[in-house]
Amino acid sequence: MTRIHSKLDSLASRLVESNDSRGEDEDDDDAIFAELEAEIENDADATVRDRGLEQLRLEMQRAKDMRENAHGRYMEITNEKEAIRISANEPHCVIHFYHSNFRRCEIMDKHLAKLAPKYYATRFIRVFVENMPWLVEKLAIQVLPCLMCFIDGVSKDRLIGFEELGNNDTFETAVLELRLANSGVLQKARNAYESGVTYNVSSSSNAMKLRRGGQTDQDDDEFDL
Repeated sequence: MTRIHSKLDSLASRLVESNDSRGEDEDDDDAIFAELEAEIENDADATVRDRGLEQLRLEMQRAKDMRENAHGRYMEITNEKEAIRISANEPHCVIHFYHSNFRRCEIMDKHLAKLAPKYYATRFIRVFVENMPWLVEKLAIQVLPCLMCFIDGVSKDRLIGFEELGNNDTFETAVLELRLANSGVLQKARNAYESGVTYNVSSSSNAMKLRRGGQTDQDDDEFDL
C-alpha cells in the first residue's frame, strides 16, 4: 500500500493547490482517482480492498473540502471574528500577527507562504495587529513578528521574533519548518485524517515600538507591542 499512499498524498496535495483554474487539472485528478481505485480493487486481499477504497473516497472528499476552505494557501484575515473562528475550529492552525511597518514581518510572510502548500492540513493565516485588538490582548501578544500555533482550538505554542531562528534575517525556511514541527502544528493531509490597543514590537537591542495613535519608534529587529 506504500505506493498507493504516495499517490494519495500527491493527489491530496494537488486538490488543495492555490490556483483557481481547474479545467484540465480536474480531469487529471479524476484520472488519478480512477487509477488508484482500479489498483486497490485488483488487490488480492479483500480487507485491503475494502479499507483502501474507503480511505480513498474519504481522502478525496476531505482534500476537496480543505481546498474549498483555503487550505494550502497563506492568506490574510481582516475580520477579528473570522480569525477567532478559524483558530477555534481548525484542528491545526498557524496565525502570524504582523504590522505593515515592520520588515521582519515581511520576511516571515515569505517563509510561511512556502510552508502553506506543503502542510495542507494546517491552516496558515496572517492578521494585522491593529485589526485584532481583542485577540492581541487576550493572547498577550507584545512582540512581533509573532506566530501563534493552535491545535484543536487551543493555543499550544508561540514563536516570538527571530531569536529561535538564528536571530538573523537570512534564516532558511527549513529552520522555521523544524521549529513549527516541534510544536506539533504542521500536518499533511493523510496524517491529519488518521489522527483525527497600544502595540510595541521587542525588548531586544533592535526593536520597533508602536505607541497609541499609530506612531512608531523603529530599529531593525523586533517589534515590541
